Amino acid sequence: MITMPFVDNRKFRMIVERDFLFQSISNGAFSVDTFFFISGLLISYVYYKAEGGKMNRAEETAASHAKASGMKFLGGVTYRIVRLTPPYLVVLVLTYLTGRWFYFNSVFESPVGDHFTCPRYWWRNVLYINTLFPVNQMCMIWSWYLADDTQFYFLGLMILLISSRYAKFATFFTGILLASSWVTTAIITLYTQHKPSIEEPLGLFDQLYDKPWTRLGPYIVGMAVGYYLARINCKATYHKGVVTLGWILSMMTTFILVHGLYGELDQVESAAYVALSHTAWSLAVSWIVVACVTGYGGPVNVILSSRLFAPFSRLSYCAYLIHPLIMLSTLAHMDGATHLQRDTMVIAIFGYFFVSYLGSVILTILFEAPAVALLNIFHPLKKKMK
Repeated sequence: MITMPFVDNRKFRMIVERDFLFQSISNGAFSVDTFFFISGLLISYVYYKAEGGKMNRAEETAASHAKASGMKFLGGVTYRIVRLTPPYLVVLVLTYLTGRWFYFNSVFESPVGDHFTCPRYWWRNVLYINTLFPVNQMCMIWSWYLADDTQFYFLGLMILLISSRYAKFATFFTGILLASSWVTTAIITLYTQHKPSIEEPLGLFDQLYDKPWTRLGPYIVGMAVGYYLARINCKATYHKGVVTLGWILSMMTTFILVHGLYGELDQVESAAYVALSHTAWSLAVSWIVVACVTGYGGPVNVILSSRLFAPFSRLSYCAYLIHPLIMLSTLAHMDGATHLQRDTMVIAIFGYFFVSYLGSVILTILFEAPAVALLNIFHPLKKKMK
């Protein structure tokens, strides 16, 4: 998407999109739902492990529970903000400076307006509320995920704290949130007459793609799975038929979601697809996680548990922050349009990957790692987990 304004054969994209297998790339946006799912799983699992896997602690008085919950919420908010914000602010400043250089020196017209939006609306990024405003006012458009994930974190933390004493209410409230997300997304899709397609995978970005009320489903599913794993202590025995059925349904769901847009959907089908697809994807991923954790993952677990992924996982946050900036900077320095070809794109992808993680190493060492080290020392939840 970033490269399209800088190429001289844009119709080549239309040819490539006709390939059935290309939908694995054009529908790659579902990978974002995997990250939302993982975030929900982690906050829930860590919380319930720290609490001993218990809900509905009736032995606490309402006053003591409210006081303790308030302190835990403030601690959780502080932990989140301090951990994420330092490298985020650095990249935000770099984005503004790059945008200004782009505007005055590049032969291309900038596809984003960060040199205008960042000075005006940077505070929305700092408060992680930029997805609540129009996309044409957004600084660092790719930061929409970070804003949504942080908003979900605050909401999820409140639900977890409430569940410690009022489990039934917390469960009911979470169910209402999930249903509301589905209904709201379906209504918006019907009202705008939006039909998802492989040609426009990010269609209606401002109304549907980046809004938290349309992306909440995977996070809630993750929280439910996190509670389940904490409750069973990551140990369970399943019948062979259940395991087989779980893998079949998981693989079928992901295949249908990724390749379901090869034909054209009618308006009702479009509303159902847009409203339920994110949650359905997270349900498919949830079985993969549960199966791997409980010993039914087979070769999938061997791959996902490989130590080769450990270094990349520690650098992934800063790589996410900086990689669009690196791509824009590289393209802005060109003195002419590039010609889109499969082999050149593959080479470019590996190049961007390498440079992005190189930049991530620098950001992590200078800004993220010191904050994480301090938080691991002082944060009370970490001490309790130990």
